[in-house]
Amino acid sequence: MRGEAVLSEFYEDMPKGQAERLFPILEDFLTKAGVVWTDLTAIGVGVGPGNFTGIRISVASARGMALGLKVPVVGVDLLEALALDAKGPVISAVSAPRDNVYLAGFGTKVEIAKQMMALVDVPADWAEPGLACVGDGAGALAARLGASVVPTAYAPASGIARIAMKRYQNVTEPPAPLYLKPPDAAPSRIEPPVILDHGT
Repeated sequence: MRGEAVLSEFYEDMPKGQAERLFPILEDFLTKAGVVWTDLTAIGVGVGPGNFTGIRISVASARGMALGLKVPVVGVDLLEALALDAKGPVISAVSAPRDNVYLAGFGTKVEIAKQMMALVDVPADWAEPGLACVGDGAGALAARLGASVVPTAYAPASGIARIAMKRYQNVTEPPAPLYLKPPDAAPSRIEPPVILDHGT
C-alpha cells in the first residue's frame, strides 16, 4: 500500500510448501507493484490464528526482512483484520479443526475475547440485535446466534496492511505468533533438569 492505495495484492492457498514459495511470491509481488525492497517503509504480517507452521514461517520471515531492511514490522491478528471497518457489532470467526472456531467480538455488548471454542459451546447470550459475523467460520456461528453473515470490508492481507499502516510508527515489540489452540503435544510432567551455573 501507498497511502490508501493498494498497489498490488495476491492470494494463494498454501496448505504446505510455504517456506519454499514465500520469497519467490514476494519478489514477483513487489515487481508487479513497481517497487523494490528498499522502498518499503514498514511491513505488516498476519500473526494468526491459523496453521502453526504457516504462522511461524510468516512471522519469522517478516521479522528477518524488517531487520535486514531496518524498517518496523507490525503483527496484526486475522480476527481484527476481518472486522476492520465493520458496521455495528461483529464477531470474526475463522474455522478451526474439529468443529471449533477461532473468534473474537468487536463492538459487541458482551466482551468476547480472542479464543478457540467449539461451536456447540458458543453461549446463546452473545446474540444481540444487528449482530453480524465475518470470516470463513461465520456461517455456522451466525446460524447459532441468529446473526447475519456479511462480507469483510477488505481482503485479509489488505486489512492487515491498513492496520499496520496506522501502527508502524509506534511499534515497540517484534510480532509473535498468536496461538489460540493449545499444542497437540502435552508438556512433560517430569521435573526439568537442574541448570548448573558454570561460574560457581
